[in-house]
Amino acid sequence: MANFNKVILAGNLTRDPELRYTPKGTAIAKFGLAINRNWTGEDGQKREEVTFVDVDAFGKQAEVIGQYLRKGRPVLVEGRLKLDQWDDKQTGQKRSRLGVVLEAFSFLDSGNREGGAPAASAPAARPARPAAGAPPAEATSDEPPQGDDVPF
Repeated sequence: MANFNKVILAGNLTRDPELRYTPKGTAIAKFGLAINRNWTGEDGQKREEVTFVDVDAFGKQAEVIGQYLRKGRPVLVEGRLKLDQWDDKQTGQKRSRLGVVLEAFSFLDSGNREGGAPAASAPAARPARPAAGAPPAEATSDEPPQGDDVPF
């Protein structure tokens, strides 16, 4: 039987990312994400449910997250679920936590609320536009050309 472990979440950071480095120099960013669900109940009352998720990012993505993301900022996260299990030192009981290991993310706003950096997407950077008057580059991939004629 095939296995598949992928999660895509869009929400707001619940706290500033905590950026640390391993002894070998790998960056690790830990942050919380709040995902809101709004709906109207059978009685006509508006309802809201909030799910809190812990996210761990590694490497260059962790550094970018630590630099640009702050509490309250919206972000789209792609990753995989990971179950952490440990023994509580105080009670001796077994504990567990289901979290997300980040594989890719995108900023969902401009980030200019407090003079922050402009929006970007990670991990892949978008190619720069050629200078005005420069000859167009030849298409070498199967991807459609990117232009300003997007209908949305």
